[in-house]
Amino acid sequence: MTRSRIISTDEQPDDLREAGLAIRPTRLDDFVGQQQLRERLSIAMRASQRRQDPMEHLLLHGPPGLGKTTIAHIVAEEMGSQAYVTSGPALTKGADLVGTLTRMQPGDVLFIDEIHRLPAAVEEYIYPAMEDFKIDFTLDGGMHARVVTYHLKPFTLIGATTRAGLLTAALRSRFGIAHRLDFYEVSDLEQILDRAANKLDIRLTCPDARQLIAARSRGTPRICLRLLRRVRDYAQVRGSGDITSELAIEALKLEGVDDLGLDPLDRAYLAVLARVYDGGPAGLEAIAATLGEDAGTLEDLVEPFLLQQGMLARTRQGRQLTPSGGLRAGSKGGAGPLFPDSDLPAR
Repeated sequence: MTRSRIISTDEQPDDLREAGLAIRPTRLDDFVGQQQLRERLSIAMRASQRRQDPMEHLLLHGPPGLGKTTIAHIVAEEMGSQAYVTSGPALTKGADLVGTLTRMQPGDVLFIDEIHRLPAAVEEYIYPAMEDFKIDFTLDGGMHARVVTYHLKPFTLIGATTRAGLLTAALRSRFGIAHRLDFYEVSDLEQILDRAANKLDIRLTCPDARQLIAARSRGTPRICLRLLRRVRDYAQVRGSGDITSELAIEALKLEGVDDLGLDPLDRAYLAVLARVYDGGPAGLEAIAATLGEDAGTLEDLVEPFLLQQGMLARTRQGRQLTPSGGLRAGSKGGAGPLFPDSDLPAR
């Protein structure tokens, strides 16, 4: 079973209940970070409004938790239209889209999350809808089969994916705008924290506490907001409600999040690779068996951040600690402190 991780980039029920619509920006001017994307969208939307046409189809790709869904809602709001939200796994056949496409008004936005998981039959079905704003129905079968064409109102399709490489070339080429979302700077995350604190009535007045939370958020707004809620709860129970740097450090220590944003599973991964496999190289399956975790969980949720931070290298022989990873893990040749034994899997 996968561990519950506060620094997971996957959406969780708590994110939707409190930090969803309440603090999600609705205008492009309120959106923090992603400066190049904001400028591209601003130009595209203004040009479309002057022509009185729907905006070009938009493809957003990048790691989860960076604001792809938020951007889709902003585009709909700025264009004065309505956003219809669905996901690739929810569309099993072409007919699943018919009801939505036929009731959409001119300029409306259809947002498909995880669009790389669209079945082939649905993907083929959506091509004429994107290009010519029409869909074809096949009635009856055999020699009596006939095709009925239904013309749609012009709309904008926004696709979001965390695995852009899995998109077919035919689908990718039909998007007029494609953009990769990058991880956020600490200064951008501090602005997001300020806005969220004001919306949720959280007393976050200490600049050091704000910077500390932002620095441990792995460059991801979703994680940043989740850490803010955990620190707020701690401050309300163990303090007066005001978030100070001391309370923030204690709260995040309790959650197991260190100064780099690593959690116990990240540290256990590094510790096992350092202590058990002498820094590597070691196979992913062997590391997973030692940790008692699923190999897919480690590959998708743990390794990307360690690779990004330069602590881990993938070689042909297996996974291996880099010098900075060895220092962090306190492996042979490293000068850093060993991780606490509590981070290692039980024997």
